[in-house]
Amino acid sequence: MYEYAVDRKAIAFRSAASLCSRGMEMIQNNPELSAYLASDEVIDHEHPLVAETAARLRAGATDAYIYAKAAFEYIRDTIPHCADVGDMRVTWRASDVLAQRTGICSAKAHALAALLRAGSIPAALCYQRLTLGDSPASGFMVHGLVAARLGGAWHRQDPRGNIPGIDAQFSVAGERLAWIPRAECNEMDYPVLYDVPHPAVLEALRAAPDRPYLWRTLPTAL
Repeated sequence: MYEYAVDRKAIAFRSAASLCSRGMEMIQNNPELSAYLASDEVIDHEHPLVAETAARLRAGATDAYIYAKAAFEYIRDTIPHCADVGDMRVTWRASDVLAQRTGICSAKAHALAALLRAGSIPAALCYQRLTLGDSPASGFMVHGLVAARLGGAWHRQDPRGNIPGIDAQFSVAGERLAWIPRAECNEMDYPVLYDVPHPAVLEALRAAPDRPYLWRTLPTAL
């Protein structure tokens, strides 16, 4: 389970400012924008490894957009999703994702949020509810995303990692996420932008000794 299905349309491309790909208004869980720049135990962008990685990516960036795109592609492309490569390790802290080079979608989202915040770009954690397969009978998963605030608006990004059938791209002109939720399957975009990980997701990650255990305990809804 949780080996994501790849037979659905891979690209969501809909122009939006403060709206998600399905026209839903996104809501900050914390009204203070500064909260989306904070460093904590999970999004630990003051950790030396996170800071060093951010500095290296910033060296080739001339503006915030270029840096954000570089950070996204670094997490998407150089850190495999553990399910894609059969890695049994579980990570949840941003610095550990970078150090161990592995993570599920939500863990990779923590790492991207840390790199964005290290570059002074407000970053939020957000989620989708998706089926494990083609129908609700296959069960559900909570899928983790990141929203970056650029040009005065929030833009959701999916750093999960591309494989055949998935083509998530960095975009502020219109979302290009891995999946578009299907209302007929009871899939959904959650509208809340969290400054810290959702407690149900974080609790499952922190408690899991390995990925098989995590698959049994990850929340199926928020």
